Amino acid sequence: MTKSIFKSAILAVTVALSTLFGAVTEANAQVVKNIVLVHGAFADGSGYKGVYEALTKQGYHVTIVQNPLTSLEDDVAATKLVLDAQDGPTILAGHSWGGVVITQAGNHPKVAGLVYIAAFQPDNNETALQWFQTAQPAPENGVLPPNENGIVYYDKAKFHAGFCGDLSKEDAEFMYASQGAFYGKCFVTPITEAAWRTKPTFGIVATEDKSINPDIQRNMYKRSNTKVTEIKGSHAVYVSQPQKVAAVIMQAAKEVSYK
Repeated sequence: MTKSIFKSAILAVTVALSTLFGAVTEANAQVVKNIVLVHGAFADGSGYKGVYEALTKQGYHVTIVQNPLTSLEDDVAATKLVLDAQDGPTILAGHSWGGVVITQAGNHPKVAGLVYIAAFQPDNNETALQWFQTAQPAPENGVLPPNENGIVYYDKAKFHAGFCGDLSKEDAEFMYASQGAFYGKCFVTPITEAAWRTKPTFGIVATEDKSINPDIQRNMYKRSNTKVTEIKGSHAVYVSQPQKVAAVIMQAAKEVSYK
């Protein structure tokens, strides 16, 4: 075999192997197309309609968890049932109290990445209440003490300004009327295994938030090395700015590869 023929043969083998391994790599790297959305306290899943529409128009498969809001364990169980039904890698996003839920439920093997939307992000052995108490509440904040049944509600007189100040009066009234009964014990239940320690994590700071001080959000996200996007909006930023929130979720899906 002449030297030129030998070189040509080596080149052909190299190209063939490169093509083969490239195909294998492409097959193993799955595109994340599943999104699971978790709502927080004083709300229900209907608030995600705008985010749902923005994501589905881009070809994503979106499922919204309806949390019972009865305990951290119950909300995590409800979220895991939805994750079990996904057909592949999934971005798990949570708003407000939903951030605590995804912190625990995010250890599910189908979760490829996490997105915190103006959300609590506790570490192991930490609670939402611990973080809530790290800054003075805004005057507009209307979280009431637990009632005789242990349920926490948001003061109706403060709901619009404190929870969703950038929505219309009519939309605020609907959100107030549709909120779930949130049991206070949720706020004081600690995380046992924080998923953000092992999963790629993204976070949204709602800069006009009157329910969770934006500096609390920034401090949590900084501690966990979360990739942060700041969006001008109220605590209900996912309702008032659905396109911008959806854009962060889509960016997370694009940046996360599942081998």
